[in-house]
Amino acid sequence: MTEQATAEATSTAGAPFEYAGNIVISVNVSNLEQSLAWYREALGCEEIYKLADYGWAEVATGTPGVSIGLGQTEDPKFEGGTTPTFGVKDIVAARAHLESKGARFDGDTYEIEGMVKLTTFYDPDGNPWMLAQSLEGANPSEN
Repeated sequence: MTEQATAEATSTAGAPFEYAGNIVISVNVSNLEQSLAWYREALGCEEIYKLADYGWAEVATGTPGVSIGLGQTEDPKFEGGTTPTFGVKDIVAARAHLESKGARFDGDTYEIEGMVKLTTFYDPDGNPWMLAQSLEGANPSEN
């Protein structure tokens, strides 16, 4: 997608209010310090700030304007909701790295022919995440 097409696709023209240009994906975790370490080692996230007294920290992702908020709770049960998806260049390499860090995956990586490769994984508290590798313009048999 060209820069102009991206700008047009993300335009908030017609929105009922003005967006600030960032989003925080908030997840519940059982241990803030252990989660900070996992998100740093597994996803390469960098700590933006931590409010230990409140059991909260925010980490930067590799996507500008997208961060993850980690909120410590006694029982971080996940019961439905959204599954944030990280776009990656090489899903095989990304999956291998996450597996080496103990991430649990939901089955094999699958492909929607000619469009995208997808896989779902979970952090140590069971929060779901996905990886997606776009195959736009690629020959699916080469990926």
